[in-house]
Amino acid sequence: MQFTGKKALVTGAGGGMGLAVANDLISRGIDVFMIDAKPEPEGVTDGPGGHSFLSTHLSTEMDVNAAVAAAIKYLGRIDYFVNTIGVLWLGRDRSAIDIDLDVWDAVMNINLKLDVMLCRKVIPEMQRIGGGSIVHFSSIDALRGDRKPQDAYGASKAALIRLSKSLAIQFAADGIRSNVVIPGPTLTPMQDRWDNDPDARDRVARAIPLGRLAEAEDMAAACVFLLSDNARYITGTELIVDGGLTALP
Repeated sequence: MQFTGKKALVTGAGGGMGLAVANDLISRGIDVFMIDAKPEPEGVTDGPGGHSFLSTHLSTEMDVNAAVAAAIKYLGRIDYFVNTIGVLWLGRDRSAIDIDLDVWDAVMNINLKLDVMLCRKVIPEMQRIGGGSIVHFSSIDALRGDRKPQDAYGASKAALIRLSKSLAIQFAADGIRSNVVIPGPTLTPMQDRWDNDPDARDRVARAIPLGRLAEAEDMAAACVFLLSDNARYITGTELIVDGGLTALP
């Protein structure tokens, strides 16, 4: 895959899948502007691409506008945009029948509305330069129900899939592609509950046809493919990366 001269904005890059995506891109010589509410993490790849890290809470449209402006100032252009920001609030996020609606609204704001606000700034920049590629991060929770649900999380992640399809159609003529990575169970800080319950972690791994939990790097590999010119005829679709879990009968 060739990435000569490409520039990327990656949000949620302070750890987990976002950091893995940023590192993969940097290792391929792409300059990356990384954004997260957390401080810059240890373990950012040292070249050949450059990077800059902005620690900020993207709580308002003003915050988003300032952050994207900083990215454009550093990069000069945005060819690739990857949004991995999301929250899974186990315990507080439950059935739509009894969830606190303030929790519902907060999850929707972070997992869905923030993606919209970012795209409202990034897409015009991609139009200016004649195209680009966007990858949103959803979840297999968007594809199914659950007896112990996190309904705000699942609904927000399902909405991302629909949003991506609409953006793909709206801006195809501008050379802008929009796709979704749908991760299965993955060893990231979001799933740190498994650190204290290895039996539960092993049970989930055994249920996956490929026999293991995913690593963040598995998601990064799928994302980088969708960004690349190798996927130049792919837009408005989803790539499920779950070890075969959703293919089970």
